Amino acid sequence: MLSHLLRSAAALVVLLIQLPVQASEAEMVLPDVASVSFGDYSGRSLLLAGLLVCAAGIAFGMNIFAKLRALPVHHSMQEISELIYETCKTYLITQGKFILLLEVFIGSVIVFYFGWLRHFDALKV
Repeated sequence: MLSHLLRSAAALVVLLIQLPVQASEAEMVLPDVASVSFGDYSGRSLLLAGLLVCAAGIAFGMNIFAKLRALPVHHSMQEISELIYETCKTYLITQGKFILLLEVFIGSVIVFYFGWLRHFDALKV
């Protein structure tokens, strides 16, 4: 019982002696992408390599999609797949509307906080 009480008191002391930090994301300075390096590669070349990997993945996916689309399909399987497609499409449209509404809400909170409360310029927000 005493050790539990001592641990709780120590945790409380650690939490209470923390010093407040007066900084936020708005004051952070992002480094130039070209100035950062990872081994022998610059940040810009790593980002471009990542874009090339993404483009290769998209090309591969489109190639497989075209080959799969050309395959024959049984009639009953086609009906089921169309039903699943319509269900997924409805779900994605609903989720897309929700995400857009959420994005508008988050954007308005950001504009209110940085524009109204912190008095930042419109370009800085």
